[in-house]
Amino acid sequence: MTPMSDAVRLTAYMGEAVRHEGHPLYEAIVLAARDAGLAGATVLRGPMGYGHRHVLHTANILRLSADMPMVVEIVDARDKIEAFLPRLATMMPAGLITCAPVTIVRYGPAEA
Repeated sequence: MTPMSDAVRLTAYMGEAVRHEGHPLYEAIVLAARDAGLAGATVLRGPMGYGHRHVLHTANILRLSADMPMVVEIVDARDKIEAFLPRLATMMPAGLITCAPVTIVRYGPAEA
């Protein structure tokens, strides 16, 4: 990927408690993305959210949830993301997966 290249951002939303083969799903997705040779992945933990069941998950101490929202973002070339989607779909029993076009402005360390 070169600066100002077009790419796709894959975003997967799930609960922190969701597991895949005994490991947290977000962790399994990152490891699978690395194994697939994708450019990189980031996991974000949300302080509040709800999904298709409309159950509120929050870090508020009065309503503390054990299943906080988790987001995994992966950015890479469209063909690599499309090749990874079937594997991701088999890993996620529920949740939301989105893809959106992005423009890469910078990737990797600065040139010397």
